[in-house]
Amino acid sequence: MVIVGTLALVLGLLAGGGAAPPVTDVVVTEQASRRVVVYDGARLVWGAPGERWAFSPVGDARYADLVPERSWVHPDEAKVRRWRGRTYLLTTASYGFAAVVAHPSGDRYWGAALAPGTIRVNPHSAELLPDGSVVVAGSTGDLVRRYEPPPGRRYADFRLDDAHGLQWDQRLGLLWALGRDRLVALRPYGTGLRLLYDVPLPSRGGHDLGQVARNPDRLWVTTNTAVYQYVKSRRVFVRDPRVSRPLVKAVGDDPLTGRVLSTAPEPGLAEPWWTTTVALHHPTGAYRLPGGGIYKARWWSLPPHPPYVP
Repeated sequence: MVIVGTLALVLGLLAGGGAAPPVTDVVVTEQASRRVVVYDGARLVWGAPGERWAFSPVGDARYADLVPERSWVHPDEAKVRRWRGRTYLLTTASYGFAAVVAHPSGDRYWGAALAPGTIRVNPHSAELLPDGSVVVAGSTGDLVRRYEPPPGRRYADFRLDDAHGLQWDQRLGLLWALGRDRLVALRPYGTGLRLLYDVPLPSRGGHDLGQVARNPDRLWVTTNTAVYQYVKSRRVFVRDPRVSRPLVKAVGDDPLTGRVLSTAPEPGLAEPWWTTTVALHHPTGAYRLPGGGIYKARWWSLPPHPPYVP
């Protein structure tokens, strides 16, 4: 199910065939402006005219207790989830901010500030579980932290060195988490998480983790040197040379078309992990944000089999 899309009418009309198929929009963590922005997927060059929606907690009274002036620095995660009939943005920032934000209202379902103003925890990803609890991965904190559903504030930690990625798997009823050297399968129990098994990574530096939209038996996994798909049923990693390259910060396939996007650092920008380009694969192309500082980009869509039951 695609949450936001736009019709590429012009090309279809020029071809004489009416409207072209819908195009999926893209959400990015735009660190140069300290925002999460959903951009029009039909535009290859982005700017203010292509903005569909944007989020920043700075100056927003609904998030004031999370001290976003200090905690909302370097937003580093943006993913869409649907739960109990509503659409949510899951977002984190390196200096401690983590929240589940209702779209399009911007209302807060849940939020926390983890060592705000520092990178002692460095939230890098989040996931929303079917019971409404929220999990945060902290890379420098070496933790996967599960918070009880709001209004509760209690949490339980699972240690995972350099925790970077999270993905709920509704089909298997488990939470996948990605660390420096291993991919772990965790089962929620009580208010905590229990290790089922772990798998060594084929190369060091696990970074991004996500469901392959068109294949429920596979996960996207990136490391410092390559992009892989993890085959759950066989517990093996498969490398795709058409997509794989070093230091990929985000990767994912469009549930609608199968097209893949990815982000990787671009030299010469204000931060060594930024880029102004979102690469496209199958077929090759690119989105560009002149003057931007993109860290991650994802399709603003849900797969045919969502990660949890709405």
